[in-house]
Amino acid sequence: MFAMPLRNDQGIQYAKRGRPGPGEGFTVNFIMQDGEEITVQAHEGESLLDAAWANDIDIEGACEASLACSTCHLILDTESYSKLEEPTDEENDMLDLAFGLTDTSRLGCQVLMNKELDGIVAKLPAITRNASA
Repeated sequence: MFAMPLRNDQGIQYAKRGRPGPGEGFTVNFIMQDGEEITVQAHEGESLLDAAWANDIDIEGACEASLACSTCHLILDTESYSKLEEPTDEENDMLDLAFGLTDTSRLGCQVLMNKELDGIVAKLPAITRNASA
């Protein structure tokens, strides 16, 4: 079974609800460029980009989740990646602009958290490129 479609039209509304505590949300493990692992909790339906922003993780997201850049590029663990639907053509077009593209690359603004993705590992690439500027 695949995760729900990967559209983020909810913005950062989750910040208004407060952050889920341990065991109240879904776990996201961000791996920083220096190898540090930061574990956060995300709400159901919250994008990886919004979860990162809400927890002061430095992901640019220059287009504010409008699918017009690749600055929220993340490299997912294989198991979590396999639970997602294929990227849309629009997401693939933006991923083509990303530096360090891998077989498990996705845009953080397009991956919405749910029970199936609990425990996801999302690695920040060494470099991001803002080709929309």
